[in-house]
Amino acid sequence: MSPPDDTEDRFARLPETVLLADVGNSRIKLAAVVGHGRGRALPTIRHRQEIDNRGLRTNFLRQWLAVAAPGPAVILVASVHDAAAAVLEMALAEESATGRRPLRQRRIGHADLPWPPALPEPQRVGIDRLAAAAAAAVVKPEAEGAIIVDCGTAATVDMVAADGRFLGGAILPGPTLMARALAQGTSKLPEVWALEPADPPALPGRNTREAIAAGIGWGMRGAIAELVARGRLVLGPSAPVILTGGWSRAILPAVPGATEMPDLVLLGIALAAERCLAR
Repeated sequence: MSPPDDTEDRFARLPETVLLADVGNSRIKLAAVVGHGRGRALPTIRHRQEIDNRGLRTNFLRQWLAVAAPGPAVILVASVHDAAAAVLEMALAEESATGRRPLRQRRIGHADLPWPPALPEPQRVGIDRLAAAAAAAVVKPEAEGAIIVDCGTAATVDMVAADGRFLGGAILPGPTLMARALAQGTSKLPEVWALEPADPPALPGRNTREAIAAGIGWGMRGAIAELVARGRLVLGPSAPVILTGGWSRAILPAVPGATEMPDLVLLGIALAAERCLAR
């Protein structure tokens, strides 16, 4: 996809700071958009902050807003966790009511994203997957599709067509969900964190904890590698792979040549913000 004309930066012309919120199943990611910059296909984001979506503190949010947007602001919220998004939106409304700064908010929807999904029921697809696909469609080579691996609470391996459309993909539990399922579904197995980027789990595991770490850690790597290989059967052997999400670095060795883009979903939300604020 061609980068936008950098002489026409809608963000730079807006009277408000544009803020982004990616409300996931476990975390809320916040950021401010500062425009495109010369020659950049994607907007630039600053003041990135992550918070646990179960423990949102109004004081913390106020402190972040004071740094990220000391003046008028509009915040675009994309969510796959309605309860957490409602808490965030209530906190934002309370902050706006104090009169410290004009603060508008808007929920990003599927229609705000640049490319319609090539799916029979697009409204049933998580907005985070579609936002990641929108950003990937901008940065990938123009004549090729791309594979997106999002390493979150749930792992997704998704495909984007050469023309930018979201094709769908695969969803599987992430390592934390796997560990929790083993601990909660059995009487004696402990909950084990199994994906450390610098220290792959030992195999064979010499005790129960090591065996769980080996099963989840190597199983996760193997599952992602197999799904990427299957995706390349659809898109072609040279389809680039983009990794994002909290444990993406641990997966990197399993997908040689992959590129890490930690802010892929936020960047996709920024593209949606650019479209909906222009209307």
